[in-house]
Amino acid sequence: MPRIFVIFNPAARGEKSQQLRRFLEAKQSACVTLAPTERTGDATRLAAQADPRDIVVAAGGDGTINEVVNGLTGGTLGILPLGTVNVFAKELGIPANIESAWRVIEAGQTRLVDLGCAEFAGQRRAFVQLAGVGFDARAVRAASWQLKKRIGPLAYVWAGLKTLTGDNPPVSAGNHTGAAIFIGNGRFYGGRFPLFPAAKLDDGLLDVCVLDKLNLMNLGRYGPAILFGKHPGLRGVRYFQTAELTCRSVAGTPFELDGEDAGDVPVTFSLKPRALRLIVRGDFYA
Repeated sequence: MPRIFVIFNPAARGEKSQQLRRFLEAKQSACVTLAPTERTGDATRLAAQADPRDIVVAAGGDGTINEVVNGLTGGTLGILPLGTVNVFAKELGIPANIESAWRVIEAGQTRLVDLGCAEFAGQRRAFVQLAGVGFDARAVRAASWQLKKRIGPLAYVWAGLKTLTGDNPPVSAGNHTGAAIFIGNGRFYGGRFPLFPAAKLDDGLLDVCVLDKLNLMNLGRYGPAILFGKHPGLRGVRYFQTAELTCRSVAGTPFELDGEDAGDVPVTFSLKPRALRLIVRGDFYA
């Protein structure tokens, strides 16, 4: 069995985080190395130091996974989901229970999936599940860490409503323009909402959903359709697949990667086909 290198935040508060720490300390051995973080960016640095033959486990939420992926130089990614929403874990069907998720890692079933890439301001950053430009990125920027810890996923609802009443200039995405541009590698957004119903993690394509306008009336119309993946047929929604997409807007328009504020436009999104080796459940099919 390969060695397991676990990256986690030992200072994270809450019973779930403390439970994780007790669990990991019990698992520590010659085959299981614990790599605690101290500050933002440490997960990327630690992942870069891991042996390429190891299973590198991201113990945290989508932001932690994103940091780890941006440091990997090889090896295999495993996930212990501990975040606010855990979209990528839901995409993969990884159990929320720590013991069950650890058994998936120990089973060692792997699959190669595509890795998203964002190029902006001379930088290049990877993402695993999704990206967004405009409206949702503004909401991500408005949802502080403290608010997410206090009210959980409702922080994004609050931030979204706040953003909805603000200024949302249009964003261009290739030949399309809208108030919000959503880019998916996987199917899910914000939990188990199939915003990208045609997406597959290993098809070499990005799925793009463009919403023309955003207001309370439109959100009320889009919401029920998104729950069942029927929104691509709605007026004001454009859905397509592409290998590359450049987004532009007015200065200061943000974009997010895997639910984390990443920077401002312009930004170009693309994919590295089957560039990431993942630990998955035995019954998972991308």
